Amino acid sequence: MVINNAATARKITRTLLAVQGLGQAAVVALIPIMAIVGAKLGGRSQWAGVPAMCYQLGQASAAYGWGYAMDPLGRRGMLVLGALAGAAGALISTAAVVSASFWSFLLGSTLVGVAISAVQLSRFVAAEVHQASQRARAISTVVVGGTLGAIVGPLLAGPMSRIAAGLGLDELSGPYGASTGLFVAAAAVIFLFLRPEPRDLGRAIGSVTSDPAVSSRPARSMAEIYGERPTKVATTAMVCGQLVMVMLMVITPLHMRGHNHPIGTISFVISGHVVGMYAFSVISGQLADRWGRGPVIMAGSGVLILACLAATLSPQVLPLTVALFLLGLGWNLCYVGGSSLLADQLSPEERARTQGFNDLLIGLASAAGSLGSGIVFAGIGYNAMGLVGAVTALIPLTVAALWRSRGRMVTVTP
Repeated sequence: MVINNAATARKITRTLLAVQGLGQAAVVALIPIMAIVGAKLGGRSQWAGVPAMCYQLGQASAAYGWGYAMDPLGRRGMLVLGALAGAAGALISTAAVVSASFWSFLLGSTLVGVAISAVQLSRFVAAEVHQASQRARAISTVVVGGTLGAIVGPLLAGPMSRIAAGLGLDELSGPYGASTGLFVAAAAVIFLFLRPEPRDLGRAIGSVTSDPAVSSRPARSMAEIYGERPTKVATTAMVCGQLVMVMLMVITPLHMRGHNHPIGTISFVISGHVVGMYAFSVISGQLADRWGRGPVIMAGSGVLILACLAATLSPQVLPLTVALFLLGLGWNLCYVGGSSLLADQLSPEERARTQGFNDLLIGLASAAGSLGSGIVFAGIGYNAMGLVGAVTALIPLTVAALWRSRGRMVTVTP
């Protein structure tokens, strides 16, 4: 018997929204300075993308492990461990900036990536405690918590930099100290309020609402799951959307620094980008539930193309803010549409490991984008990277369009 499903699901979703907000705030506080610190500690601009690459590799390598850990540890245990890993990584990074240790900084960046991979799986945790018709909105509600990160992260970056400088420390260490506290707060929220265990509620809902043919079906292998076209479309949308977003977002602070923009202004542009990533998640979730996953993915790809082209127009603050905002919005549409489409394809027994594998692929794409952004920027410049991003965004647009044109309908399973 399922106990008070609707009220419990809402409570879990609200808790996950808060966790997402705190986790993203911890990361957004660091994003504007990660490339700057990398170039400073590494000694040249070619190293600018390496810390972000380590962050993305940490995110990628941990995602599959977190996916498997979600069942034996429970969703609550997995998320607590993830948040604590983030606190440790941010603390190590703080010490590394102060001591000018490039390799320690890379270690700290990697652990922060490990943490955010756990936090981002919270969207699937929200999805599994809802029925199919409400999944996209549940995912988008959790994702919208990143709006808190867009506001709090940059607001903390400037003051914490000044506090660090006032203490005689490198000003770039300040945001990392703030990030440490935010990850600790996220761990506390998970431990205290994420109850009952979402894994158990999700299984109970699945046993009541699922098609008997689906609930009695043995769990498929990863090859069988990814042999289905909708699964391929979902993961392609998320992977390519992430790749395009990371390529442009990671290197924009260094691009702006080269045009003499202060850290406060750079943080403002990144804040606009993160608002685009998260603020309209509720709308994108409603669109995905009403219009279907495919149209939302196609719209997101189109917005990504527009954003990449707009970023090449001018290094001034307003054009870059608009371009980075559109970059975040396009990512959001691909992310919410793709996440919802993937969740639709999976039985309860298939969810954790498949979703972890999906986020592993996203993390690998992010790592490639982070490293590639520094190389392309150093070699042929920022505008060329915008054009590369626009071409890459054509991939999910084409895949989703072909899928829809062939009349392949999505089979929704709770």
